[in-house]
Amino acid sequence: MALIITEECIDCGACEPECPNQAITEGDEIYIIDPALCTECIGSFDEPQCAEVCPVDCCVPDPDHEETKEELQAKFEKISKK
Repeated sequence: MALIITEECIDCGACEPECPNQAITEGDEIYIIDPALCTECIGSFDEPQCAEVCPVDCCVPDPDHEETKEELQAKFEKISKK
């Protein structure tokens, strides 16, 4: 599933440059993740890089965007072709 950034976000920006799919952008108050671009770093890394660098652990799975590893891999391959 794609990840989301919760309201605990302190707007530090550590996550944005770590995303290999450029799925993270600065929102009005907190950073946001575009679920159409988030692959949980499948195809690039073993672990989601945003979650790895987040100092407050606010990058978590989004229950509204459940996807299998196979679906995430297919999304990664589609994004990579662009």
